[in-house]
Amino acid sequence: MSEPQPPKIEFPCDYVIKVIGNAAPDFQEFVVEVVERHAPGITEADVTLNESRQGRFTSVQVKIVATGEPQLKALFEELKASGRVHMVL
Repeated sequence: MSEPQPPKIEFPCDYVIKVIGNAAPDFQEFVVEVVERHAPGITEADVTLNESRQGRFTSVQVKIVATGEPQLKALFEELKASGRVHMVL
């Protein structure tokens, strides 16, 4: 028996990225700036901001058009390498 493989994503496709980090006035702007480098053309309607209950963390959801796994990998790596991001989903 072989291990089940995760479902393959067919590119290009709409893809939602959720980025969680410490709450800061410029966190949303930072996330959008990084995402825009990898997936240009983001609009305000593509971005959703949520604060944690106690206000310590912020999550930013961004809908992009994903063009392939290399694009997503580079985007995730840049976000994680920033030191500002706790998690990328």
